[in-house]
Amino acid sequence: MAETNTNIAKSKKLNYEAELGKLQKELVHLQEWVKTKGLKVVIVFEGRDASGKGGTIKRITEPLNPRVCKVVALGVPTEKEKSQWYFQRYVPYLPAAGEIVIFDRSWYNRAGVERVMGFCTENQYNEFLRSCPEFERMLVRSGIIVLKYWFSVSDEEQEKRFKSRIEDPLKRWKFSPMDLQSRSKWLEYSKAKDDMFAHTDTKQVPWYVVNSDVKKKARLNCISHILSQIPYEKMNLKPIELPPLPKNVGYVRPPMNYQTFVPEKY
Repeated sequence: MAETNTNIAKSKKLNYEAELGKLQKELVHLQEWVKTKGLKVVIVFEGRDASGKGGTIKRITEPLNPRVCKVVALGVPTEKEKSQWYFQRYVPYLPAAGEIVIFDRSWYNRAGVERVMGFCTENQYNEFLRSCPEFERMLVRSGIIVLKYWFSVSDEEQEKRFKSRIEDPLKRWKFSPMDLQSRSKWLEYSKAKDDMFAHTDTKQVPWYVVNSDVKKKARLNCISHILSQIPYEKMNLKPIELPPLPKNVGYVRPPMNYQTFVPEKY
C-alpha cells in the first residue's frame, strides 16, 4: 500500500511538472509577443502572508528574460518617499514598451498593512480609496495592461505555512516580525480586504481571486489565467546557428598554476 501511495504521489508531481512546463512555454511565447508588439503589462500580486504569491511569481519568471519581465518588491518607504504623492514611488517602475512588470505587493499596501497596522492616517486611507481607481484607469488609458491577483488562503493553511517557516532554517527568513503582529489581526485584515475590494474592484481593472490553499494548483491556475487575459500569438522563433570557433593562431594559454581555482569538493 505504501508503494502504491508513493507512486500516486509521484504521478501527481509529474503531472504538475508537465502542466507547469506547458504553461511556461506559453509564457515564453507571450514574452516574445509583448516584446515584439511593444506591449506594456503590469501584474499585481496581493494577498495574506504565506498565501503563495512568491512561489507563483518564481514559476512565472523562471523561463523569462529578466530584462523583459521584471519583479518589483519595494521595502519600507523612506522619509522622502513618505512626503511624496503616494503613488509616486511606484510610477518609476511602470513598464516601458515591450516590458512586463510584476509587483510583489504594490500600492495596495496602503489598503492593507498600512491601514491595519496604523501606518497611515484615516485621511490618507480614504484618499487612497478615492484615487486608486482613477490611478489605475489612467494606466489603462495610457496603454498599460493591468492584471490584479489576490491570493486567498484559509487561516488553517496559513498557520501550517507559518509553522513550516519557523521550523525550517531555509524558510525562516520569510517570517518577519510583522507576520507575528498580523496573526492577532486576522479579522482586521479580512475587513480591510473587503473594503479594498468594494472600492477598487472596478470594471476596467477587476480583482481576480486565486484560491491558494493548494500551492501547485494556485500556480497553474494563475499562470493559465494570465495567458488567457493577454491575447498573443505564438512567435516563429528564428533558428540560431553557432558560428565556428576561430582557428587558434599564435595564442598560448598561460600555465594552469598561474590561476587560483575553486577547490573541487564535489
